[in-house]
Amino acid sequence: MPLTSVDPDCYRESQKKNSLLEAKETIDPRLLQQISAALKIPVEAFENFDEEQAVNVIANTFGDNGIGYQRNDNPTFHPIDKLVELHEQRIVLYERMLKEKEEMMEELKKLIDKK
Repeated sequence: MPLTSVDPDCYRESQKKNSLLEAKETIDPRLLQQISAALKIPVEAFENFDEEQAVNVIANTFGDNGIGYQRNDNPTFHPIDKLVELHEQRIVLYERMLKEKEEMMEELKKLIDKK
């Protein structure tokens, strides 16, 4: 069924039911089991839920852009060192290419001299 053809009243009813559940201090164990099965979350997660810890996790996991990420403010390498390393690798590669070019030129000179 396309989402556009769903009756908006069913959403209002679901929201009302959710609000009633949220307002309760305790939830019937059978109902909690059904909710747990529907959401595929263990009953223990609901029973041991701590709102303060959840807010703390969210506050420390989400940045200003609202995207969850793991921030690493102390990288184990220095970016400038990596740039220097890449530059040195490039120089070594260039020197090797020059050496191969010189060897090829010598071979060509030998071939020309033989003729």
